[in-house]
Amino acid sequence: MSNIIEITDFEAAELDVYARLTEVQLLNRHEPEKGLFIAESPKVIERALDAGYEPVSCLVERKHIAVQAKHIIARCGEIPIYTADFEVLTKLKLTGFQLTRGMLCAMRRLQLPSVEEVCAGKRRIAILENIMNPTNVGAIFRSAAALNIDALLLTPQCSNPLYRRAVRVSMGTVFQVPWTYMENESTKWPQPGIAYLQKMGFKTAAMALSDNAITIGNPKLMAEEKLAIVLGTEGDGLASCTISDCDYTVRIPMSHGVDSLNVAAASAVAFWQLCFR
Repeated sequence: MSNIIEITDFEAAELDVYARLTEVQLLNRHEPEKGLFIAESPKVIERALDAGYEPVSCLVERKHIAVQAKHIIARCGEIPIYTADFEVLTKLKLTGFQLTRGMLCAMRRLQLPSVEEVCAGKRRIAILENIMNPTNVGAIFRSAAALNIDALLLTPQCSNPLYRRAVRVSMGTVFQVPWTYMENESTKWPQPGIAYLQKMGFKTAAMALSDNAITIGNPKLMAEEKLAIVLGTEGDGLASCTISDCDYTVRIPMSHGVDSLNVAAASAVAFWQLCFR
């Protein structure tokens, strides 16, 4: 294949996207139409392709070109496929490359849909308030995909779901669950965002430690036709104004003196109880 390119110059600008650009530089907020992200491993890359993301180039360990990367390369058209042996690729200082099954793909970001588009026809959604750890964001997306969350909304302070670590932890489910940011004037969080969701018919459930909270198994809560589950930042949890503006305050019962779960673990419990059944 003529588009297979042997790596000979480790300082080549074409390799910056894999080895030298930061997540903020890839995101490119000043020119979002030029924003990129990195998908790792054939399975994750395939899920991104299925979701309509456009590949720009690939970086593939040589031994995988004719084996597990073959199908993905065939789907990517005539984009550049950079390659070398593993020992050579380690000189690029690619963190965790041995965990990617020998393949990375630079892809263009899609234009984000509106909140209304993401929520249309949905029954169960989740809102992530200021969750800044990409590992937690990726884990929440994976639970959301597995446990019947229809869509995810993020406040502007949340870590971007297409950051490399978030994509990796999610196992590519960030490409399967619809999502967007609540960042325009009509959906700014917490208000008027909460009111906007309520006008769309959603009851809002703030997951928080409170003496006034109901338990997650409350029959009325579980019976709501449309429910938005609100999860807060690591450590501090939800803002007090968010809790006061939501229709429900909800807690997960604990034992052995444990007061709370990590937000990613709490999301899985909440999604199972309020969505899967």
